[in-house]
Amino acid sequence: MQEGSPLSPRSADPHRLPQPSRYESQKHRDWNTFGQYLSNQRPPVSLSQCNYNHVLEFLRYLDQFGKTKVHLQGCAYYGQPEPPGPCTCPLKQAWGSLDALIGRLRAAYEENGGLPETNPFASSAIRVYLREVRDSQARARGIPYKKKKKRKSSSKASSSSSGTAVATADGSSIPLHHQP
Repeated sequence: MQEGSPLSPRSADPHRLPQPSRYESQKHRDWNTFGQYLSNQRPPVSLSQCNYNHVLEFLRYLDQFGKTKVHLQGCAYYGQPEPPGPCTCPLKQAWGSLDALIGRLRAAYEENGGLPETNPFASSAIRVYLREVRDSQARARGIPYKKKKKRKSSSKASSSSSGTAVATADGSSIPLHHQP
């Protein structure tokens, strides 16, 4: 096979950049998605105007695409890890998905020129919100949250198809639609 021919391996092309990792690709998609969300606001919000309130609104907006059943306190299945039947409780984003998303956006903010001290994704209000989501989801399922021990050299990244979407911890993606 001839070097540079269409059938030659990628590594043989010295002009081709290395493929970014799944994490880097997802972080880039998430950053673009958040930017699109801000520009869809009425009036549009620039990144320099963005604060933790915009981040909290974004996280709440994503709940409509959730796949995790979160039982309400009045539900007969509240606190049951494996409910025996269906109910009308809402589907929401899983805490782990939101936590991973905030981690990627926090890193992307600083990689795109934002200062660590003005990073809206690093705000204490975001940490409090994530803790409340984690705790309320654990209570609704009747399963106490237990912090996992960190593993060496093991990272979990999410993938999604191209386009404007946010990845979830289970590998699925959430499309970002224009908000009225």
